[in-house]
Amino acid sequence: MKGTIYKSTGSWYTVKTEENQFLECRIKGKFRIKGIKSTNPIAVGDVVDYDLDTTADVTIGVITNIHNRKNYIVRKSVNLSKQTHIIASNIDVVFLLVTINNPVTTTSFIDRFLVTAEAYGIEAVLVFNKIDTYDEATLDEQLFLQYVYSNIGYQCLRVSAKEEKGLDDLKRLMKDRVSMFSGHSGVGKSTLVNALEPTLNLKTKEISESHAQGQHTTTFAEMFDLSFGAKIIDTPGIRGFGVVDMEKQEIGDYFPEFFALKDQCKFNNCLHKEEPHCAVKDALDADEIAWSRYNSYIQILEGDEETYRNDVYKNNNVEE
Repeated sequence: MKGTIYKSTGSWYTVKTEENQFLECRIKGKFRIKGIKSTNPIAVGDVVDYDLDTTADVTIGVITNIHNRKNYIVRKSVNLSKQTHIIASNIDVVFLLVTINNPVTTTSFIDRFLVTAEAYGIEAVLVFNKIDTYDEATLDEQLFLQYVYSNIGYQCLRVSAKEEKGLDDLKRLMKDRVSMFSGHSGVGKSTLVNALEPTLNLKTKEISESHAQGQHTTTFAEMFDLSFGAKIIDTPGIRGFGVVDMEKQEIGDYFPEFFALKDQCKFNNCLHKEEPHCAVKDALDADEIAWSRYNSYIQILEGDEETYRNDVYKNNNVEE
């Protein structure tokens, strides 16, 4: 029998069957996904085969096989640098929620996320949330970031979950697709899902004023069917985003504005650092490429891991 993983808690998996029923399942033995050293062998969005096991009048599912994934989005585990964590799989579009403050979403974090989405062939959309809270200076910063990323070709939305602004545009991009919401804790993912589908009533928490950092409200990734014909994967807040297993020569290919200039560089293996006659550096000097993007590229190229924000909630035993 076949179904789709809707929730993963690490040991139990909620599977939606082909009969649209939900079944609690465990895995049989250990799964090893070829080429992936992962902390979680099965992710939300996976299509799996399962058998039924009835003991003591209780029926559970036993997952026996994972179907090939069309894509997945993955990051380095914070505490296990050699391991990766698959956030979700078989995604049509990922929405990265960005807040200018309360909490701050850095361009470094945005760029690392976009690079990963590019590498795994997933369409990414930036959602600037909480626009109802912006003062003039914050609005200027938000519009500048929107200008930078729109010029590269990324679709950007301006949304206020509390005032229900921009929700129709968001629904239009989500309809008939599997979407994933991601971003730091506190950017308003669960609040936004509730605004899109009030009957879900997901838990939300306020920002911790003393740390200007979101509190974890979503503890595990979970997929929901929405009434307007969309599926959404709500994910735990991410503190940092380590880029996984990229060769230095290919990193620039995942920056679309760099890739567009690649054939104009003198050297076909140009890393856009010290090489002469580099089209990317020429575009940078001409202000045709944003310095923030180039700085992110150099960080990733040199292996400088983004400083993970201190997790003031680490005693809550919440899985990231």
